[in-house]
Amino acid sequence: MIEFFAARVYYLVSFLLLGVGTYMMIGSPNLVKKVIGMNVFQTGIFLFFIVIAFVEGASPPLLTAPAPYVSPLPHVLILTAIVVGVSLTAVALGLIVRIYDEYGTLNEEAIQKVVGDD
Repeated sequence: MIEFFAARVYYLVSFLLLGVGTYMMIGSPNLVKKVIGMNVFQTGIFLFFIVIAFVEGASPPLLTAPAPYVSPLPHVLILTAIVVGVSLTAVALGLIVRIYDEYGTLNEEAIQKVVGDD
């Protein structure tokens, strides 16, 4: 049983990151903590995609390389996702700065009371 989990430790870590990120986004009323939770969640997704792309004993997809090959597509997708994640974080933090300037707080519940949405 221990060998089963030891061989899949990266899957467990990725699901742990997904869970922690989800909990931070849902459970915290602070907007900055929600953005941090989103980044933790994204890291879990990145790790999961890299783990499922790993092929034991595989080689790079070159013309002279023997089979089996490693697909470069998941790695390229993760590089693109990292760039999108950094951009999303920058926009979210910029909006948080504007929200703080307008309302004087980062607490989601206090902002909802001021705005009047219940």
